Amino acid sequence: MGAAPRLPSAPHELSRARRYGVLAICCMSLLIVGLDNTIVNVALPSIGRELHTGVSGLQWTIDAYTLVLASLLMLSGSTADRLGRKRTFQTGLVLFGLGSLACSLAPNLGLLILFRALQAVGGSMLNPVAMSIITNTFLEPRERAQAIGLWGAVVGLSMGLGPVLGGVLVTSVGWRSIFWINVPIALTACVLTARFVPESRAPRPRRFDPMGQLCVAVLLGCLTFGTIEGPSLGWASPAIVAVFAAAVAALVGLLLYEPRRREPLLELAFFRSVPFSGATLIAVAAFASLGGFLFLNTLYLQDGRHLSAFRAGLDTLPMAAMTIVLAPLSGWLVGRRGSRPSLVVAGLGLTVSAAMLTAISGTTSFTWLFVSYVLFGIGFGMVNAPITNTAVSGMPKEQAGVAAGVASTSRQIGQTLGVAVLGTMAVSAIGGGSASHLAQASHAGWWTIVGCGLAILLLGIVTTTRFALASAKRVAASFADGELHARQAVAEAAS
Repeated sequence: MGAAPRLPSAPHELSRARRYGVLAICCMSLLIVGLDNTIVNVALPSIGRELHTGVSGLQWTIDAYTLVLASLLMLSGSTADRLGRKRTFQTGLVLFGLGSLACSLAPNLGLLILFRALQAVGGSMLNPVAMSIITNTFLEPRERAQAIGLWGAVVGLSMGLGPVLGGVLVTSVGWRSIFWINVPIALTACVLTARFVPESRAPRPRRFDPMGQLCVAVLLGCLTFGTIEGPSLGWASPAIVAVFAAAVAALVGLLLYEPRRREPLLELAFFRSVPFSGATLIAVAAFASLGGFLFLNTLYLQDGRHLSAFRAGLDTLPMAAMTIVLAPLSGWLVGRRGSRPSLVVAGLGLTVSAAMLTAISGTTSFTWLFVSYVLFGIGFGMVNAPITNTAVSGMPKEQAGVAAGVASTSRQIGQTLGVAVLGTMAVSAIGGGSASHLAQASHAGWWTIVGCGLAILLLGIVTTTRFALASAKRVAASFADGELHARQAVAEAAS
């Protein structure tokens, strides 16, 4: 008998159909993470009533997830490069499914927050690792940009399904049911991954960096805790001053310690690339806008306008629909015209939408809201593809997990800060925690999103100049010829 035909094992050997099959499986992870995000936002008022918590408790329900996720994303990316992306991806699916099931059974706010953190541990192994799988599967730049555009469309799909599906579930079954939907999707994705996704690793995986990981966790945790609890404990209270001081110390530790390691958790040399640094800032601004929008708008529609969860979901559907339509278009545009057109449209869309929402009151017409939601969807739909494409383009493939991890971390940091900062602004404005006057109290938050939109517009122009592109080439060359690691080795030995 002849030898059995060899199955493709490396990404470059996969057929076009197999490549897009891998993309579809990876998109399933994005779907459950995106669904979880939007569904939980819709359920916040119901969670608050049943578990007897105010706005700060609802902030922690969101930020417990995004905070742990942001802290672990870079570690998960480098771990996947070392142990195998497929194996790490499957582990993440299992943990996310178990965390979702536990959330549905949580008897009080404290355990719900704890189980949300467990979800996040699994979630940290999903999207950045999936993006690394996609990057190593789609090797041709134009096809990769288009694949990332389709990936971004799933964000819009989850936004569209999340509020409506969440509204139906919360209204008919209760808020606990919103976590059940993650379980069968995670299980299906895990089985399909085992069957169709090839294993891949970095040729030279990075070393574990416990000190860098600790500094990242302390920085993000203390910054978030201080922002959310500042209004209730007092901004000048010893606890708040101490946590902000710890955040500053962690940041200083990162800046001093990481450059002295040959293979740091956070590769600061990436930030010498103007497009990469710009993509990081754009991700923070865009996802701070998204996190703030979902949080404030949900409370405004349900507690301020007294709409049902289902009606609130329907009203925000125009935003999600525009994201679904424009995300793949943005990927197509990035593949042919570069990042600037998409980023300019994104900045304008978010800026004008948020400017309109600075004028809302308890009686604002739904036509006005509809137009603002459409514009927000246009802005957010256009921004995701250029962020991801810029983050991974020009980087060596062995750094794909780390680069994708930095981009994903920036998104989660942005969303964490959006909920923490804008929610805190609202709490301070209404003097306690009741959301009944949130329309007026939210105006400062909407003006903050205007600033984020303008920042995206400016960075979209700056990061696509000739000077910026030349800086990206220099950074890529330093990785390719090994000079960067040689310099870092000298610095490490000198220390």
